[in-house]
Amino acid sequence: MSGQLFIVTAPSGAGKTTLVRMLVERDQAIRVSVSSTTRAPRVGEVDGREYNFVGVEDFLACVKKGEFVEWAEVHGNYYGSSKRWIAAELEAGRDVLLEIDWQGAQQVRKHFKETIGIFILPPSMETLHARLSGRGTDSAETVARRIAAAQDEMRHVDEFDYVIINDDLQQALADLVSVVCAARLAYKSQRQRHPALFASLL
Repeated sequence: MSGQLFIVTAPSGAGKTTLVRMLVERDQAIRVSVSSTTRAPRVGEVDGREYNFVGVEDFLACVKKGEFVEWAEVHGNYYGSSKRWIAAELEAGRDVLLEIDWQGAQQVRKHFKETIGIFILPPSMETLHARLSGRGTDSAETVARRIAAAQDEMRHVDEFDYVIINDDLQQALADLVSVVCAARLAYKSQRQRHPALFASLL
């Protein structure tokens, strides 16, 4: 496989979704994996763009056939990433990015050993709390629950290869771009992407 597989993980409020969106706007060579989900589409969402929207029976049938590289049930809905699609993209030399949690990352590594894991951290607990409570629409209990979930997520940061602290958005984006560039320039990656060149030079 000559493509690179990137996993980006972060607790809620760390800015992961914004950073991933900015990255793919800047780097057209990265394909973001579109997950399948059983939840209903929200206003403005398009099937095949934000998610592949499927029924519960179809989703569970895919689980039984081993078609998902990772899947989970979240708040009563199922989410999963296609193993076949990811493998095909990597085989074709295209880079793929998965925006998933640490549990999904563990599942993916069982199938794709050379995954590059990137964890996004907030600069402080105070900042995280401010981001999670900034909308003013959630109760204090809901915010506290999200903070606790975020702390649990962050305890798995040592399972990832790179850590980006999102204090300044533009700097965090530059850091994310740097990780992607460094991965592409690694010897093994370059040799896989340019076999004819290496054969002629060496």
